[in-house]
Amino acid sequence: MADEGFTHPRLAAIYDALEPDRGDLDAYLRMVEEFGARRVLDIGCGTGVFALLLAGRGIEVVGVDPALASLDVAREKPGSERVRWIHGDASELPPLRVDLVTMTANVAQQIVEADAWRETLRGAYTALRSGGRLVFETRDPARRAWEEWNREASYAVTDVPGVGAVESWVEVTGVDGQLVTFRWSYVFAVDGRTLTSDSTLRFRERGEVEAELVARGFVVEDVREAPDRPGKELVFVARHP
Repeated sequence: MADEGFTHPRLAAIYDALEPDRGDLDAYLRMVEEFGARRVLDIGCGTGVFALLLAGRGIEVVGVDPALASLDVAREKPGSERVRWIHGDASELPPLRVDLVTMTANVAQQIVEADAWRETLRGAYTALRSGGRLVFETRDPARRAWEEWNREASYAVTDVPGVGAVESWVEVTGVDGQLVTFRWSYVFAVDGRTLTSDSTLRFRERGEVEAELVARGFVVEDVREAPDRPGKELVFVARHP
């Protein structure tokens, strides 16, 4: 189940405005070039930012996401007709034969249940051609990033075109082993309404992720850093043999 920030139409509509800096995607664009990928499956495509960047470069893209409101936003963007959008998750994909499967940003960590994670990896493996690769990132749990997620550090007021001023902030609501739960709050100045979105991320250890990939048939080729967040992220590159 996707979080309210992606499934609520009013929140999905402002997501891009509240997350304008997507420099994190540059590394993925470089990997598309590095691996010579011409067909890409983007799991958890959200509002379609990465999928549309790829399509604009002539890449054949399939974007899949369980949040219909986010896909509705994606479908309204210029060039959206060049992407094949699928409402759902990686466990129920049509037959595909792609060169690269991606899960950017928090996608991998948002798949918290063990069965769902295994099914996602299985779906990615099935969608890939032999020699194709799966790339995704997850925060290094040793850095304990959640300790910096609080109102003081995150509070912002964003002037969203056509919407007006929106206050936003995040607060951690619980830590249980690998699971960190937090709540984003949004206040719309136009009518004073407050909406919230509760999220949970799983902070998996590197060895655990590698073992799951191998169990699903992948060969782990590399574990890199995110160049824009050195020392904070683990970027996995796994190959379909």
